[in-house]
Parts: sequence; structure tokens; C-alpha cells
Amino acid sequence: MKPDTRAFSLLELVVALAIAATLAAYAIPSYLAHIAKAHRTDAASALFRAAQFAGSAAHADGAPLPSGLDQAPQGGRAIYRLRILPADDTNGGYALEAQPLDNGPMADDACGTFILDATGLRSNRGTAASDECWSAR
Repeated sequence: MKPDTRAFSLLELVVALAIAATLAAYAIPSYLAHIAKAHRTDAASALFRAAQFAGSAAHADGAPLPSGLDQAPQGGRAIYRLRILPADDTNGGYALEAQPLDNGPMADDACGTFILDATGLRSNRGTAASDECWSAR
């Protein structure tokens, strides 16, 4: 009688698990970085949409942003909260900020809070460089 050759040996199983673990060790951090970058891009896009509203005649001083423009992403669970900051001598009439929620996935992000003012100046309150945070690449 021939031995059953349809089963995996223990060595083959260990090698397959080692390969899967190595792939996961590289894939998971890359995936998480991609998700964070997508959230940052969404926050920047939401600021530009809100700037169109704030720059229009429909905006009255001190008026809050309407529903849908007050968060990023625009629909679904909020990750960033947007608000209009008061005018001062340097921001050209208004500034908008997208602040990550304290209990959200971007709470500890190096980019921190995104800021866009009426003059088009983009900045961040965080440890990362603004160019890195606002880049869509």
C-alpha cells in the first residue's frame, strides 16, 4: 500500500506561514500609511470646498460652516472637524482649520491640524513639514 501523499508536511506548513508573516510585516505598515495619506488628502479637499463657501457672498462673519462642509470626509463618520477661524491682520479675512478628532484614527498624526487662509497660505499645527502633509503624491 502507498502512503497518502495528499497532505502537507509540517515543514511545508511552517515555510508557508513564514512567507505569509514576512509579507504581512511589510504590507500592513504600507497599508496603514496609505490610509493616513488618504485621510490627509480628504481633509485638504474639505478645506478647499469650505474655502469656496467662506469666500462667497453667502458667508456672514462668524457663521458656522453648513452641515457636510463642517467635517471630513463629507459623508459618513467624521475624522476631521472643520471650522472658520476669525479674521486677523495676516489671514486675509478668514482662515479654516481641519482638526483631527481626539478619538479618531488621525488623532496622533504628525501633520496635526490643517489650516488654510483666505490668501491661500497652507500650514499645519504638527511636527511634520507642511509640504509633506499637503502633498497628494
